[in-house]
Amino acid sequence: MPHCTHCDGHVSQRFTTVFGDANSRVFACPNCSANDGIVDVSRSRAGLRWRA
Repeated sequence: MPHCTHCDGHVSQRFTTVFGDANSRVFACPNCSANDGIVDVSRSRAGLRWRA
């Protein structure tokens, strides 16, 4: 069952496909992040930077 690695909250497989990394890990979800900031928070928690 997919889950957020930050808060251990359940996420759907579709959410994992959209917001997860290449290994299907999710670092932020609606339970622990504002909806409009999930991408930014996910990248930050995963230690990734935006590519220019």
